[in-house]
Amino acid sequence: MLGRISSPKELKKLSLDQLRMVAEDIRSRMVGVVSSTGGHLASSLGAVELTIALHYCLDTPKDKIVWDVGHQAYAHKILTGRNDKFDTLRQYNGLSGFPSRTESEYDPFTSGHSSNAVSLALGLASARDTRNSENKFKVVAVIGDGSLSGGLCFEGLNNAGHLKKDILVVLNTNELSIAPNVGALSTYLNKLISLPIYNRFKQQLETFMATRVPRGSRILKIADKFEEGIKAMFVPGMLFEELGFRYFGPFDGHDLNRLIPALKNILEIKGPRILHVVTKKGKGYPPAEIDPVRFHGTGPFDEATGAAKKPQSRDLLSYTSVFSRKIVELAEQDERIVAITAAMPEGTGLDKFRDRFPNRFFDVGIAEGHGVSFAAGLACGGLKPVVAVYSTFLQRAFDQLIEDAALQGSAVVFCVDRSGIVGEDGMTHQGIFDIAYLRSVPNMTVMAPKDAKELEMMLEFAFNSNSLVALRYPRADSPEIVLPVEKIVKAKPQIICEGPDFMVIALGSMVAPAFEAIGLLRKNGLSGTLLNARFAKPLDADLLKALSAKHKYIFTIEEGIIEGGFGAAVFEAAQIAPYRIGLPCDFIPHGKRGIILEKYGLTCEKIAEKIKSIVCQK
Repeated sequence: MLGRISSPKELKKLSLDQLRMVAEDIRSRMVGVVSSTGGHLASSLGAVELTIALHYCLDTPKDKIVWDVGHQAYAHKILTGRNDKFDTLRQYNGLSGFPSRTESEYDPFTSGHSSNAVSLALGLASARDTRNSENKFKVVAVIGDGSLSGGLCFEGLNNAGHLKKDILVVLNTNELSIAPNVGALSTYLNKLISLPIYNRFKQQLETFMATRVPRGSRILKIADKFEEGIKAMFVPGMLFEELGFRYFGPFDGHDLNRLIPALKNILEIKGPRILHVVTKKGKGYPPAEIDPVRFHGTGPFDEATGAAKKPQSRDLLSYTSVFSRKIVELAEQDERIVAITAAMPEGTGLDKFRDRFPNRFFDVGIAEGHGVSFAAGLACGGLKPVVAVYSTFLQRAFDQLIEDAALQGSAVVFCVDRSGIVGEDGMTHQGIFDIAYLRSVPNMTVMAPKDAKELEMMLEFAFNSNSLVALRYPRADSPEIVLPVEKIVKAKPQIICEGPDFMVIALGSMVAPAFEAIGLLRKNGLSGTLLNARFAKPLDADLLKALSAKHKYIFTIEEGIIEGGFGAAVFEAAQIAPYRIGLPCDFIPHGKRGIILEKYGLTCEKIAEKIKSIVCQK
């Protein structure tokens, strides 16, 4: 069936039975591709029928669908002319794993972070109405129940209800965002789902009133009041309708027989509306249905069994697994240590802490800003909080970092995972800005380990410092090369090796490739000094000045943007002008981590070439 569909227009020519066949084909295509490329599978499997219904009922791309995050948008890609390229998903120069406005006219926005779809969609709708053009397109925002744990989503809903714009919000609930959802709102939505009696009553009442009571009758007004009373009884708070939305649902998100007619009718109603659908994450692929958390974001796997292709033993060497093990060890020794995640216990490695210390573990949902402020409050109360968060998501809490953590002098430890190049997740997830923005925060100490052992030492240092500390480390295994171990002293770099021809000051993940680059250069008769910076802030200016005075050529290397980054910090602190090797201040495309590092000159071979070209230029 997919061979007949080059755009959503072909969907409209099909019967309901044929649409169900399309859904089966889409699921088969997804599983076949993602088993090879990796990706966000479970969410997209759950949203197949919903995606078909939206494109069947809307006139896309004239009508706009705004996907929150985009984890569930693979069916959307397949149906909008990208099926022939779908096997390039998340590969370098291939399709993005998320909606991308540079990739297709069907994607109005490039997305990858949660809770902003309602705001973006409301902006589109308001622009449409303000321009007062004849192009009266429809605007739909598709959000998940996990999105509602983020405050930004409620800001959008609140404003949309106030402006009364013609906008449809599709709320797709499945009890899971990345991990099982937490919080009072998730409980509320589950209560809605568990009370279909209200919806049956409402449908029967509407049918009775439409067939038995004449229009304009006073009985209709009485019936409306009666319905509100029944609703208040069955649906405590009437949350969405109190926000100014007309609420419809919940509907079975996999039942096209009911979903398509309902969606057609709801699209004809004006004003803010919410269509609530219930889906099963991982639908149609048993391994993903059984373990939707693992298949939320998965690497390559065996299609027949669902078993991961990557040897699990390698995970023992990853920075994330080292953090996971060490934080449990430290918490065993100090009962004041508590841990916070924003809906990412498995991804950040806090799942083992959660299982060992359930009363000292806090999952705040997809709400990084709240998580940082919450951690500052815990610190003020005498605890030692660690916030484990991806670099790209910590960006969402920059104001709270400054106002609630730094300004208060809070002793919070931020373990910033996925710093630098994350690879296949691409532009919205590359953790390349954290050095620049973290070092701008007052009272903040910024550190980066060169290997697994140093990460463990830095965690001990951070908790003993009783101050605001951020540790950044990449989505990678600790390097196999063994480098010297030395006690950590605040602001002090570690001298790895010495040579007269040049000096390299490398930070974190760049220390090992810099060491290998110096080894390559030694074969060409060049001998250099390598400093393991350890700290991006503060820096020992006097020591850097003294060491740099011995060398004509100074290089800094960082897995972050050069503009405002570690090289800039060295220049500002020591008043030396190093050659800066790092990443451009730009949005880095997706692709395997090794490919991207080579493209931007951060492999040992490329680093050696760069140094040689400058040192030997005369």
